Amino acid sequence: MTILQLINERVQAALSAAGAPDAPAVIQPASKPEFGDYQANGVMGAAKALKTNPRELAQKVVAALDLQGIADKVEIAGPGFINIHLAPEYLARRSEAALKDARLGITPVAPQRVMVEYSSPNLAKEMHVGHLRSSIIGDALARVMEFLGHDVVRANHVGDWGTQFGMLTAYLVEIRQAGDNALELSDLETFYRNAKVRFDESEEFADRARDYVVRLQGGDAEVLKLWAQFVDISLKHCEAVYQKLNVGLKREHVRGESSYNDDLPVIVDELRAAGLLSESDGAEVVFLEEFRTQDDEPMGVIIRKKDGGFLYTTTDLGAVRYRHKVLNLDRVIYVVDARQSQHFAQMFSICRKAGFAPESMLLEHVGFGVMMGDDGKPFKTRSGGTVKLIELLDEAEERAYALVSEKNPDLSEAARREIAATVGIGAVKYADLSKNRMSDYIFNWDTMLAFEGNTAPYLQYAYTRVQSVFRKAENVDANAPIVITEPAEKHLAAALAQFEDTLLSVADGCYPHYLSNYLYQIATLFSRFYEACPILKSEGEVRASRLQLAALTGKTLKTGLDLLGIKVLETM
Repeated sequence: MTILQLINERVQAALSAAGAPDAPAVIQPASKPEFGDYQANGVMGAAKALKTNPRELAQKVVAALDLQGIADKVEIAGPGFINIHLAPEYLARRSEAALKDARLGITPVAPQRVMVEYSSPNLAKEMHVGHLRSSIIGDALARVMEFLGHDVVRANHVGDWGTQFGMLTAYLVEIRQAGDNALELSDLETFYRNAKVRFDESEEFADRARDYVVRLQGGDAEVLKLWAQFVDISLKHCEAVYQKLNVGLKREHVRGESSYNDDLPVIVDELRAAGLLSESDGAEVVFLEEFRTQDDEPMGVIIRKKDGGFLYTTTDLGAVRYRHKVLNLDRVIYVVDARQSQHFAQMFSICRKAGFAPESMLLEHVGFGVMMGDDGKPFKTRSGGTVKLIELLDEAEERAYALVSEKNPDLSEAARREIAATVGIGAVKYADLSKNRMSDYIFNWDTMLAFEGNTAPYLQYAYTRVQSVFRKAENVDANAPIVITEPAEKHLAAALAQFEDTLLSVADGCYPHYLSNYLYQIATLFSRFYEACPILKSEGEVRASRLQLAALTGKTLKTGLDLLGIKVLETM
């Protein structure tokens, strides 16, 4: 049981004993050290409901509150807040238990079968910066949930079907007939642009492209073979990006739009059988009363176009149906741009009405804002073009390499390159993951690569600082008891004990910045502890105890950064 859960349980029991059995305890970490470690803020609401004096009720709650061995001081503040000061001995025992456990004392949760759908690029194009946020937010959520004990299914729902593949196939056939058999990964973006030019300029070529779409969707073996080439080349590019980005998506996690192609007519039939489908201007549409147009009419969601073609919504409905019937998922998390919120709200509504997903299966759209340039507009190249993601990551490494070379010119080039890769990629990821995902943010190299402030380099350096202590220390007793006497020791130990609560909050609300901000707090408190409480210069039990706190700090930082998909270094 986490400290937050434990205190909540005890305060809840005390509220019940004081005559407020249905009142929530409202426990949260204290906002300032002078207010203790935790605050119980539920008395005011309970007093209002009971029409009684909140301070008098608070006194009854405190009198009934059993925190023996957990807190050494409980006090009432203001109109009825209850401040709880944890006992140093209790924090010391929790710290010791966490240090001896490979999972840092974190108990696995009752597992759910959870799918995280993220990244999801359109194939036959190179990944661009617009794919960054989905890829790293989704990967962090998958890592945290897996660590907590959930059965996590990663899903890369790639765009691998549709009209663009007819265009690309027609162009590939055309250039091969002209004697050019080259189709290199580096040429993929150029290849797509050239095919688009041909499609726009030549009606005859466009007709051929449309014919290839029909043949592709009809299962033509020759066209499917060419289509498979595009898919394979595109996925190899994606895999190179994921590897550099330290994102855990693999080929086996890919299930593209094409996977649901055969189910689309079935979706239409089932929607019709459920009485949800209407005809509108030749198209088949589901009208949703809960979504209204500007004229206050029910909004229509097109399922099949007038020409018989299907839309993304139809494919998404097929995916939900598959995920329920075949994968038997408890929770599906879609990490997709916040601008798609209406699409997901409508799609989820149709799924419920059609029975594609039972109420017990949670469907969540985890949206996010836009990465902006210094001009406050969506991030672009200087010429206004789309920034390739692989080029952005290469630049991150080069900028970090220049910084490392300036600070440590005596290191070998191989060592500088290793540090640069870890620091550069970590900086890009952390700059994003440390922000509330719903916020837009300004992409700034200088800020994200800084060794001060809430940045990856600062946290990575904090970890290496811990490792430096142990390289200098001798005769470290890994079983030494922890003794907490100084305020800086207690503040650090209390924060370290909040790791599990932090991870549970991340998994519940799907906000990775909770973990980022927590790790920054740990690094900051360790810095204060390091300054206020000499480690190597102290002696005996005090020295051994402080080494233990330093060890737990290092393990917590490393584990937490790994859950964000950020690597650490033993030296920097």
